[in-house]
Amino acid sequence: MSTTIATTSAHHDDHLRAVLLGLVLATLTLLLGFGLGVVFGLNEEAITSRLAASAAAAPAAIYHGDAAMMKSVLAKSWAYMQRSHLHAGALGTTAVALTMIVVILGVRPMLARIISAAAGAGALGYSLFWLWAGSRAPGLGSTDAAKESLAWLAMPSSGLVVAATCAVLALLVMRQLRRPFGTMTMTPLP
Repeated sequence: MSTTIATTSAHHDDHLRAVLLGLVLATLTLLLGFGLGVVFGLNEEAITSRLAASAAAAPAAIYHGDAAMMKSVLAKSWAYMQRSHLHAGALGTTAVALTMIVVILGVRPMLARIISAAAGAGALGYSLFWLWAGSRAPGLGSTDAAKESLAWLAMPSSGLVVAATCAVLALLVMRQLRRPFGTMTMTPLP
């Protein structure tokens, strides 16, 4: 006896299969956000203590004995880690929404795959960027240094999310321009 979770038309099944990688990455991003929320809620003191230990272990030349500077970096580091949690929730949800819009529009599978993968990978990468920058900053003595050291991750990740969003906007505008006023029929997009 075979059981199915859901039935879909072959057309929709092809579109969902095309965007599966993007949806998996978006879902992983959401799970990262949820997981960070749980971990931060249960272990805030342990995490901030670990950040402080990382700052204390940094070479003396980094902080020059400036306790106020160290305190500032630690506060921003913790804020960056929290930012990761928030970005994961928002960008993961955005990636799912963009992917579903592409599927609903009936965009050709290859283009749908590219847009969905870009949104999902960008969301996950950018969320990880903030987590990693927050954890690196105390040892580097600067949140700016941590961000600069991870620009290789931040720039492409954020670029992927923006590009996917712009692509979906363009597809929506194209759809509106192709649809005669007063009709609800949909024609496939490229």
